[in-house]
Amino acid sequence: MSSEHIGSSFDDFLDEEGIRDEVEAVAVKRVIAWQILQAMQELNLTKSMMAERMQTSRAQLDRLLDPKNDKVQLDTIFRGAKAVGRKLRFELV
Repeated sequence: MSSEHIGSSFDDFLDEEGIRDEVEAVAVKRVIAWQILQAMQELNLTKSMMAERMQTSRAQLDRLLDPKNDKVQLDTIFRGAKAVGRKLRFELV
């Protein structure tokens, strides 16, 4: 009983399946959503208060905080980070 994936990395598996970019995008979005939610809790911010700080709607905020929604605009993520006193940093590797 042999497996073609024994000894290969998870990244290799994702590449072979052709889903690496999609998986990475979802993972990054989940981390960002979690970090913003944690910061909101530390500051005792309700969703209404947060949306007001971001100058956006609750629906837009809900999309930002939805860990499965990776179709959020970059400016929304930046405004969310700023609203909780954080900065967003991107890096090409």
